[in-house]
Amino acid sequence: MDFCVHSADFRVKKHKDHLINYFASGLFMKTINHYSSLNTTPMDDLIPLLKSRFERHVHRHPGLEWEQIQAQLESHPAKMQTLQWMETTGGEPDVIGYDDGTGEYLFADCSAESPKGRRSVCYDPEALESRKEFKPLHSATGMAAEMGVEILSEEQYRALQKLGTFDCKSSSWILTPPAIRNLGGALFCDRRYNRVFTYHNGAESYYAARGFRGMLRV
Repeated sequence: MDFCVHSADFRVKKHKDHLINYFASGLFMKTINHYSSLNTTPMDDLIPLLKSRFERHVHRHPGLEWEQIQAQLESHPAKMQTLQWMETTGGEPDVIGYDDGTGEYLFADCSAESPKGRRSVCYDPEALESRKEFKPLHSATGMAAEMGVEILSEEQYRALQKLGTFDCKSSSWILTPPAIRNLGGALFCDRRYNRVFTYHNGAESYYAARGFRGMLRV
């Protein structure tokens, strides 16, 4: 299965003007307050937590050894901070693969439902800025860029669903091709009736049951 991360189309640098407007709008402080309301996973507890999850779900990473993964994590403290954020926002990150070409382990959000701390967000900063009223606190790609993860593509999302059963009561934004996004749309996926479905919405829409799943290379 292919868990290669596609080049992100919506980097923070590309959307500098949108981020400036975001900070100036007051939404930044609302987002900070939202994060502050979450129960942050202590860094000292993170490694044991990840190890326990790794050992409970061996089918997600056959042939991989935790000792090597832990050594890789401990040599990349910034990645640890990102994993802490993934955990704190309800993603339950776990190892789902290894890239032989780069020597990186692949972590993805493996929570049963779309991470609760990342829901009620529109698709990207442009969509957030386009709303004149009832703005959500953040956007999916904007939040992902700030924290250093990539939103899963449709291919990656479907590969993840082969490792378990996810989003049976929720849905998750996925990386949307520019040809669709340029026309105002964005894609999301879920699992219903034991099948994985891909849908579309206006990029500015947001729902209490929709967040996003991220991937981190370590």
